[in-house]
Amino acid sequence: MTRTRIKICGMTNHHDALLAAELGADAIGFIFAEGSKRRVSPSVVREVVSEIPPFVSSVGVFVNVTLEELHRIMDESRLDVVQLHGEESPAYVREVRYPVIKTFRPRPGFVLSDLADYNVHAFLFDTYSDSRQGGTGRAFDWNLVRGADTYGRIILSGGISPANAAEAIQTLRPYALDVNSSVEVSPGKKDRRRLVELFDAIREADSKKGPLC
Repeated sequence: MTRTRIKICGMTNHHDALLAAELGADAIGFIFAEGSKRRVSPSVVREVVSEIPPFVSSVGVFVNVTLEELHRIMDESRLDVVQLHGEESPAYVREVRYPVIKTFRPRPGFVLSDLADYNVHAFLFDTYSDSRQGGTGRAFDWNLVRGADTYGRIILSGGISPANAAEAIQTLRPYALDVNSSVEVSPGKKDRRRLVELFDAIREADSKKGPLC
């Protein structure tokens, strides 16, 4: 049985990062995008990352920053993986010195074959919004990305919660789920009960995997 990996994003403090790791998170994410309520500084992230157990990946989330700024923050924060959440081009991605997760926000008319232009470690799919790049807390029509795994690993985000994690796994068989606001009590502050419910739901869904919907 292939296990669904779990990334908990929007980390802002030591306690929540260590809690997620304790519960079994494969990766934790830190947001550097301007305007985000969960934006953190490289100095804070570096301190948190220094306490993360081995084999838990740390991910920096960026939106349309220069390559120079991206590498400066990644180096200073001592992060492992870059998540690009803007309109970064294939040429931009080729210049990144870290493993890359590239985000797309599908809507009707989304062309899956465009993924072939990107040489990345995984594709992340999030909910489209005219007003923000992410963090909507809403799910999108997962049928828009059926077959995306032809082009590489897929990570599903956007409104993933304990209530719909099992459906997401059964529908798309993603490599990983990326969760943020649904396990918070307030922006940047995670809730232990909701995290436990999420991990339990994912593990149960993995144990019951049947034919792909």
